[in-house]
Amino acid sequence: MASDTPTTKTEYAHVACTPGVLGGKPCVAGHRIRICDIAAARDLKGFSPEEIAATLYPDLTLAQVYAALAYYEDHRDAIDGSLEDEPRFADNFARRHPQLVRDVRPERG
Repeated sequence: MASDTPTTKTEYAHVACTPGVLGGKPCVAGHRIRICDIAAARDLKGFSPEEIAATLYPDLTLAQVYAALAYYEDHRDAIDGSLEDEPRFADNFARRHPQLVRDVRPERG
């Protein structure tokens, strides 16, 4: 049952979107760790929040990891959608700045 008590929306603790930092993508405040990277560690690699904080990103607190995951869950469509643009962005960057990009693909024999 819904309450008639008014609620106040709050900002997410530990999450920041800063223009010019990681393309303005949401990241852990004070770090260059994207929210999508924390979610990928959980969803694609099967790490628990405790393992993410203890082994993958030991500079983060467990609270920061949980805040990142909460933000991801509330913004999943926007974050996942922005990831679809990354290959195109990388290709355009490589074409415009070939001197800054090193080809790391294995040589074919």
